Amino acid sequence: MSARFGTSGLRGLATELTDGTAMLFSRAFARHLLHQGDAVPGLQVLVGGDLRESSPVIMFHVCAGLQAEGLVPVDCGAIPTPALAYAAMSRGLPAVMVTGSHIPAERNGLKFYRARGEISKSDETSIAFLTQDADFAAPPTPSDLVEAREGLGEAFVARLTRCFAGRPLTGLRVGVYEHSTVARDLLLRMIGDLGATPVPLGRSEMFIALDTEAVEPGVLQTLKSWIREHRLDAIVSADGDGDRPLLIDEAGKLLRGDVIGLLTAQFLRAGAVVTPLSSNSALEQRLRVPVLRTSIGSPFVIAGMEALRRSGHRGILGFEANGGVLLGDDVKLAGGTLSALPTRDCFLPLAAVLSLAAAKGCALSALVSELALPITATAKIEGLPQESLRACMDALNTDDCEVAEVLQPLGTVATLDRTDGIRAVMTNGIIVFLRPSGNEPALRVYVEAESEAEAQDLLVRTAALVRDHLAHKTNC
Repeated sequence: MSARFGTSGLRGLATELTDGTAMLFSRAFARHLLHQGDAVPGLQVLVGGDLRESSPVIMFHVCAGLQAEGLVPVDCGAIPTPALAYAAMSRGLPAVMVTGSHIPAERNGLKFYRARGEISKSDETSIAFLTQDADFAAPPTPSDLVEAREGLGEAFVARLTRCFAGRPLTGLRVGVYEHSTVARDLLLRMIGDLGATPVPLGRSEMFIALDTEAVEPGVLQTLKSWIREHRLDAIVSADGDGDRPLLIDEAGKLLRGDVIGLLTAQFLRAGAVVTPLSSNSALEQRLRVPVLRTSIGSPFVIAGMEALRRSGHRGILGFEANGGVLLGDDVKLAGGTLSALPTRDCFLPLAAVLSLAAAKGCALSALVSELALPITATAKIEGLPQESLRACMDALNTDDCEVAEVLQPLGTVATLDRTDGIRAVMTNGIIVFLRPSGNEPALRVYVEAESEAEAQDLLVRTAALVRDHLAHKTNC
């Protein structure tokens, strides 16, 4: 059993989850709920999944584990994570989502929800501890009495679109890059319900891992060509489970996730914002509301939102550099009140940013240009020796001199933040942020500079410095 909790949820190879691990963690989750008084025998638990080949099998294992502990699984089929979470929270029920989000097809994972929302890091610790219980016997296979529930995704989209009065996107042509995201049909519905002409693009029956923080150049080139070919005002999409948005402007340029979050905060007139250290450093100046920075991962953002609420703040919005938006409070829009949903969601930010541009009568590129933000860029370095990477990051986390040595070709380190990985602000104004991925064997690199060219150059140089340093350490 090598699967473990990462940035957000349990992650591992699909073969690791189908060896009994998914069933074991589902039983531990059920026991945790029962021990905490958040469940009683016979309580329903909603279970959904993404479109990976392994997801239906893992859902079967999850249902078996829940039944073995006396809970009643409800099979919600293929459904976006935010739609499943909303259905569960609105009914006061727990939920389990089977998804690997944006990571490769051979991997998968589980996201656990209590009735009030995502589990916390302390919940994860308790669940992991409970998997060690010696009295876990092999549970029976799920009975034929597992209830199926349909229409939850459609109800989720209707909750959103009815609050946007007057079909605000009327006259726009918006492409929907369908690929293999479980959100694809609902994104088409949402775009149409908001008044735009939806244009379906690139549907795939084979799972495609779309990482909204590190979109491959070939994919970006294809999206840009579709903008021209179909005369589109924008293209929207999402990662595998629909909790991270992707948005391409009328010129074929990607909107970074933190820019999407900032524009969503402006559209909703957020009273306070929570976002990780990886988001653009200029957010505080552009938003002019309290901004709380956290470690990367939705559990940390949610904890930050709860801390702001205890301090008396309202109108709280959370978002991550991947673009996923967490709505902490009910918000009044032109067509009604949109209920809070404190879990990552791709649908709200896409609707909000497109509507903001339409209301201002400008293109998406002009909307972004008005912000005059420094440029952020992100890459994922894969194929690194994991033991060497771990040793390297341990050294960087404790030795300022080693950080200075590694980054010396980029300039002089002015300040260091080790809240989550290594975030260095250099005296020349650039920012470099290194952090091991919590979801897969890879290193995330975040950089910030004054221009797109500088940011891309900085990204390439930083990745090369990391590889050279690891090679040197390995040979020592």
